[in-house]
Amino acid sequence: MSQEFEWVFGLHAVQTLLKREANRIKLLLVQQGRRDQRMEVLLGLAAEQGIKVKQAPRQELDTLVEGVHQGVLAQVELQKPRNENWLENYLDQLQQPPFLLVLDGVTDPHNLGACLRTADAAGVQAVIAPKDKSAPLTATAVKVACGAAQSVAYVQVTNLARTLRNLQERGIWLVGTAGEAEQSLHQAKLTGPLALVMGAEGSGMRRLTRECCDHLVSIPMAGEVSSLNVSVATGVCLFEAVRQRLINS
Repeated sequence: MSQEFEWVFGLHAVQTLLKREANRIKLLLVQQGRRDQRMEVLLGLAAEQGIKVKQAPRQELDTLVEGVHQGVLAQVELQKPRNENWLENYLDQLQQPPFLLVLDGVTDPHNLGACLRTADAAGVQAVIAPKDKSAPLTATAVKVACGAAQSVAYVQVTNLARTLRNLQERGIWLVGTAGEAEQSLHQAKLTGPLALVMGAEGSGMRRLTRECCDHLVSIPMAGEVSSLNVSVATGVCLFEAVRQRLINS
């Protein structure tokens, strides 16, 4: 396959792609013999968009991607990476207070996909990560995101500390998470222009990232475990911010 293309797989991810970015799809591969209701809905969307569909044995689909493809693969144009310039332009045009998620050192595509899915549910406008030591938006991440990779912008920047300082200059408060922070998540103000900064599980945020934060907060832990998976911690923090924003709206 040409390097100008990639595979998106899984029923939900492909269906969302058909609804939001059908123009990127060059070909749909579907498993021979699969004609259940969910597949019929997906094929109906493809027909509406005039997208070419080809049937292939499951064994062929298995060789093209790693992961559970659920009998459907979409060959799509590579999306142009979103970078610092894209983020600046996006924030300039934003008509509401920024609500952003920053991931520092999250390298597992499954965790990235789960964080994107949670970010979408919480109403986050963009997820920001450094280009180095972070997971790219692979087919696995897109599959785990269940459509959120098409609805929430994933921005990879060259210098995360510089990007964070630029966000501060725009009046966006940076709230980082750290297990040793004295202030509890529930005591922090998470309303208004906000970027929630999450570090990698175990190592946490890098030093420069931590130094850029306006405040550090910790998640109250009542049990024996000392930390949560980063995608779980992200969900806890984002929805505490959602709760506060709803109260103050």
